[in-house]
Amino acid sequence: MKKLEDLILTYKDFPKKGIFFKDVLEILQYPDIFQDLILKMSSNQILKNAEAIISIDARGFIFGSAVALKSSKPMIVARKPGKLPGNILTREYDLEYGKNSLSIQSSALKKFNSFVIVDDLLATGGTVNCVSRLLKDQRKEILGLITVVELNKLKGRSKLDFPVDSIISL
Repeated sequence: MKKLEDLILTYKDFPKKGIFFKDVLEILQYPDIFQDLILKMSSNQILKNAEAIISIDARGFIFGSAVALKSSKPMIVARKPGKLPGNILTREYDLEYGKNSLSIQSSALKKFNSFVIVDDLLATGGTVNCVSRLLKDQRKEILGLITVVELNKLKGRSKLDFPVDSIISL
């Protein structure tokens, strides 16, 4: 049986030269490993007091929706530009390889005050920080981040002011 760590693939020079892209999608080809991962993520104590989960476009949706289902928590999405209808809240952020922005539907946030962010990977922390600032601008509380992989050398955790639980640290 393959181990979870063995399923994290590295692609050199993607999406641009000098980047070593860590890809978690192979995990989905092993239902037993994916199930164990979701069980571990959804039993995390960070989730206990959260009213809802925010998952980040796009791979974060895979893990966030499974964690939301298993933990019986509502899920809200943070999407890339031009993907959400209605009244949206948007913030720009820096990536290790460029700039982007994320949006959240303002109506989705109205019912909830405390959130856990779920994503596939923590690198520099720019994406998670963007979601955090969007929530804090709306006077919402972030109880933590749960992620599949954390790239320790990029020190993304140090830029966050809430608990981080990474299933794998590389």
